[in-house]
Amino acid sequence: MDINYKDENDSIVFLLAKANQKAQNELKKSLKQYGITTVQGLLLGLISIEEGITASEIGKKLVLDNATVSGVLERLASSNWIIRKPDKKDKRVSHIHLLHTPEKDKIMPLLKDSFKSVQEELLQNYTLEERILLKRFLRDFI
Repeated sequence: MDINYKDENDSIVFLLAKANQKAQNELKKSLKQYGITTVQGLLLGLISIEEGITASEIGKKLVLDNATVSGVLERLASSNWIIRKPDKKDKRVSHIHLLHTPEKDKIMPLLKDSFKSVQEELLQNYTLEERILLKRFLRDFI
């Protein structure tokens, strides 16, 4: 099917890219105070939900390549956000856990609040039904 676009606002690729850019920029601003990037924030959020997740599982869930996940995990480990524990059966596999320190344990709820507040800001003009539909469309899309 040939679709003639009148301008970039008719292109789903353009619109998704711009929506992603806006969400990333808002999240970046919100997380800057904690010294972490948006991707680091996404990984920490996932690890906090799924303690013991492996790097390959992180890559699959966040649709990131192994090199990206590995690099982000290295930076998180070197800044004492996470620890890796080797799998008991396969030493090539590591399970990722949050490193619990008083400082990090205070920051984690604030990070989660940052994600929630950015989401609320981005969706403030949408009704509950529109939010549900948007999530469904995006889930189906990926």
